Amino acid sequence: MRRVRVTIAAAVCALTACSATPPRPSADMPPQTPAVAEPAGAAPSVPSEPEPAREAPGETPGPGPTREAPGETPEPHAAPEAPGEPPELARPAPGENPETERPAKPDEPPAEETVLETTRRLTRSTTEWLARGVDSWFGDQPFYASGGGVRDGRLSLALLKQQGEGFQARLRFNARIRLPNVERQAYFFVGRDNEREVVSDTPGALTRSQRLQTETPAEQSFFTGLGLSLVDAVDLRLGFHGIKPYAQARYRQPWKPTEIDLFEFRQTFFWDMNDRLGSTTAFSYEHGFSSSLALRWLTGMTITQKTDSFDWSSTLGTYKTYGEERTSALEFVVSGRLDSGIAFGEYGLQTKWQQRLYRDWLLGEFLVGYFWPRADRAFERAHHWALGFTATMKF
Repeated sequence: MRRVRVTIAAAVCALTACSATPPRPSADMPPQTPAVAEPAGAAPSVPSEPEPAREAPGETPGPGPTREAPGETPEPHAAPEAPGEPPELARPAPGENPETERPAKPDEPPAEETVLETTRRLTRSTTEWLARGVDSWFGDQPFYASGGGVRDGRLSLALLKQQGEGFQARLRFNARIRLPNVERQAYFFVGRDNEREVVSDTPGALTRSQRLQTETPAEQSFFTGLGLSLVDAVDLRLGFHGIKPYAQARYRQPWKPTEIDLFEFRQTFFWDMNDRLGSTTAFSYEHGFSSSLALRWLTGMTITQKTDSFDWSSTLGTYKTYGEERTSALEFVVSGRLDSGIAFGEYGLQTKWQQRLYRDWLLGEFLVGYFWPRADRAFERAHHWALGFTATMKF
């Protein structure tokens, strides 16, 4: 009886073997990819090793993380390191503090760059390094992530040749920098320029370099400080030129009565150890004849407790633009001092041409002028020509 039962059980197992459900994979077995329906008559698929991801046409295959399907969270992959090269630091994700590992600098050095590009990048990075140090005095907000950086940086090299004199070279540097840890309207400034013109806030078109006048090395100095914009029209500054402190309070008010006319009034009160209290008043008027041709008149006067007299200068000129940052100008310039006993200390004519030299951040300006100076009534009026060239790098 026992033999009959064993025989029946063996027969049942033989008949049902073909329809038995395959065993479920255990935890030790590798995961299987989902089965895909195959057309009739096709050979059954054979499990194989996963095929490596293929690059799209035009891409260069190389080591790197695999592509994830949409919606999946990528896992970190360790990129293979080239022999002899240090591993690259990971860039912080958006919203993370970039100061923890390495600040996400806006100007990373490219693979190949020219001497001009290297100079520009190093000038900007050095300026921002100084600004980050000053900004850290006021708080711990990350400099770059909070909007810090250079807003208006210029490095200029000027060459001047006057009749009967040798060439003179002057290096100027100016930058205005946003400091996140200081108040929202505050900014940091640093540069190297004519000491008296910086303190007195002389308009740019009335500076000695723009009027092709000589300067001594002693008149140049480094300056730095903090500025605060109270409202759109009022600006306060506290700074140092060399080791000497100075302070400024500036008020500026533009007025545009028509679409082609613009008036602007600027008043600056200043104090420093050399001139003590002083004041500079500037007024300008611009009239547009067309979209590329304009007339401008600019005049400025400065008085201090030390001089006790007005130094004044004025320019009247026409300006023509040609596109691609090319402009030409023809100006009549005049200057003097009220207590000199003569109406005009110097007057003359000069022409300018400005154009782009390299990309959009290196500009060149060529100046040619003829002038008639007279120091006071004891001297006869002389005359001489002057040539100038200025290369300005924006960073």
